Amino acid sequence: MPLPLYLLAVAVFAMGTSEFMLAGLVPAIAASLDVSVGAAGLLTSAFAVGMVVGAPLMAALARRWPARASLLSFVLVFATAHVVGALATSFAVLLVTRVLAALANAGFLAVALSTAAALVATDRKGRALAVLLSGTTVATVAGVPGGAVLGTLLGWRATFWAIALLCLPAAVGVVKGIPPRVGRAPRGTPAGASLRDEIAQLAMPRLVLVMLLGALVNAATFATFTYLAPIVTGTAGLGDLWVPVALVLFGVGSFLGVTAAGRLADRRPRVVIAVGGPLLLLGWVALATLAARPVALLLLVFGQGALSFALGGTLITRVLYEAAGAPTMGGSYATAALNVGAAGGPVVAAAALGAGAGDLGPVWVSGVLVAVALLVALPFLRIVAPRAGRATR
Repeated sequence: MPLPLYLLAVAVFAMGTSEFMLAGLVPAIAASLDVSVGAAGLLTSAFAVGMVVGAPLMAALARRWPARASLLSFVLVFATAHVVGALATSFAVLLVTRVLAALANAGFLAVALSTAAALVATDRKGRALAVLLSGTTVATVAGVPGGAVLGTLLGWRATFWAIALLCLPAAVGVVKGIPPRVGRAPRGTPAGASLRDEIAQLAMPRLVLVMLLGALVNAATFATFTYLAPIVTGTAGLGDLWVPVALVLFGVGSFLGVTAAGRLADRRPRVVIAVGGPLLLLGWVALATLAARPVALLLLVFGQGALSFALGGTLITRVLYEAAGAPTMGGSYATAALNVGAAGGPVVAAAALGAGAGDLGPVWVSGVLVAVALLVALPFLRIVAPRAGRATR
């Protein structure tokens, strides 16, 4: 894989850490800025909404720019938003910085996905995506626990400064590693399709189908991941220190899953979906059933992380293949599918908690979401995951 892909993954790591670490900082932010914990929780929702809206919006804005200029601009805006957030003395200002950071994150990821596809051969998009998404999975392994520790020791503002500093090597990597002409195609060529033509790709049933499936699987992942802490401490009866252990296990599993599925997503997507999908469903049922047993819980958290990202990564790769007619907007479609799931899953899981389902309500929600995805995918498996010859068309 080209070196620029790994440099892009560094930036994805910084942005993924920012997105996920906030859950552990909400109580401290609420106390510092004199707002309720519920109000502080809006920071997470604002980021998710900014990601969903920002992906197509920012990709459309930057579609005629060279990839290097777009990526560098988004990184610098992201870093600036965190500097302002670290200095914020009012909740309103911090909320605005989260929206701006989300827009920059969405734009970066959308352009990075399209750039990753452009940097490799047409039949290696899955492997390129695996490298890029490894930044997100490493963020769950190291970035999120590290941010929580830093916030505990030095205060929540220190984590914002740390994210801003992480953006500096990412910016240097973009400048040094991305060729200056990548991402800009002359008008009149297939890669230089008009914005209207690229948006028209969303009318393709095959593209809509894989976007829907990717959103459902990602929603299932984040439904449980968001509320994993009370399951560890409540249902399993483990101490608070086991929460980061469980998060790290989930992160390690997700890294291994997305890495292992990288090649299969290109050559054997049908195998990943037909085998991994039912295993993922059985895993959620097992987790909901055996969560009171600490060893079983921790093993299943690891396994579900691997299966969730293997299946989710494969489906997002399929989005990039099906959106080949939208070379500058296809990455935004994949980003939107990911974040619709990331935003919607926790909302449905919260409703299950509020309905009295208990700490395991989110796990059952995850199982239902994957079951719905399988009911949609399996009858259309030949369409969702063509054989190798057609999968890389």
